[in-house]
Amino acid sequence: MGWLMLALIGLGAALLLWLTGFPRKLWAVAATALMLGAAGYAWQGSPGLAGHPVTATEKPGEIDANIVAIRDAMFGRFNFTWASFARADAMTRVGAPDTAARAMILTVRQAPGDAGAWAWLGIKLAENDGNQVSPAAKFAFDRALQLAPQHPGPPFLYGLALIREGKFAEARPFWAKAVELTPEKASYRDELLLRLFLLDKFLEAKAAEEGAGAPKP
Repeated sequence: MGWLMLALIGLGAALLLWLTGFPRKLWAVAATALMLGAAGYAWQGSPGLAGHPVTATEKPGEIDANIVAIRDAMFGRFNFTWASFARADAMTRVGAPDTAARAMILTVRQAPGDAGAWAWLGIKLAENDGNQVSPAAKFAFDRALQLAPQHPGPPFLYGLALIREGKFAEARPFWAKAVELTPEKASYRDELLLRLFLLDKFLEAKAAEEGAGAPKP
């Protein structure tokens, strides 16, 4: 049973790497980590032992370079918002997601009409909550959508947060909206189309699997 779960985790990890834009050149790192985990499990795993709580320690965070590139193309660079993005990203890299979220809160207080700042606040709040779209994160995304209803950035980032939480079906309308709002000649349009295509394929496969497992009348 443990090996089956490991295989499922591997497949799920590969899908999330595609959907969240993890750089392909670093896929080997993720695969190596998974294989080391499997080796450790085979060597001294004890799934029958009772669990016990542990204290989490801060670890350096990772910033998805592809997502950053799309974000910067959507909202621009070398402006007030981009500087705030960079500060929050730097705090994420050093393992301080709470400080990154507070930095974006300060940004929206300084620029309450900036949709990009509100959308990235939603991302940072979700990251700080373990990639869960909390009520606070949802409020930030909703505010971004309200401020810029014709901009592809807020729905794309909202959908990204939902995918990171595992809510693929809920994310689909937001990514479809982002593609709809993206200009034909935008540099990031093909990237959005690819992500939407992969998401649709995943949802189709999931629906087929659930249909095959449903009891026949």
